[in-house]
Amino acid sequence: MDYMTTKEAASIWGISARRVLQYCNARRIDGAVKMGNTWLIPKSAEKPADGRFKSVKNQENRPKEITCNE
Repeated sequence: MDYMTTKEAASIWGISARRVLQYCNARRIDGAVKMGNTWLIPKSAEKPADGRFKSVKNQENRPKEITCNE
C-alpha cells in the first residue's frame, strides 16, 4: 500500500498540515498509521468531513425560525 505524509495530504485536500494532524490524532482517517513522529496516510484515503460545521442536510431539516411582525 502506498502512503503519503501529512504535508502531501494537506496539499491534495486543500487544508493545513496542522488540520491533517488533528484528523490523524482523532483517528478520523482510515488506515493512517504513526511511524515514530510521522503519520503515514494511505493515498486512497478520503478527506474526513469537517465536524466544525453543520452539513447542508442538517440545515434543511431544521425547523424555521418564527418571527413576530409588530
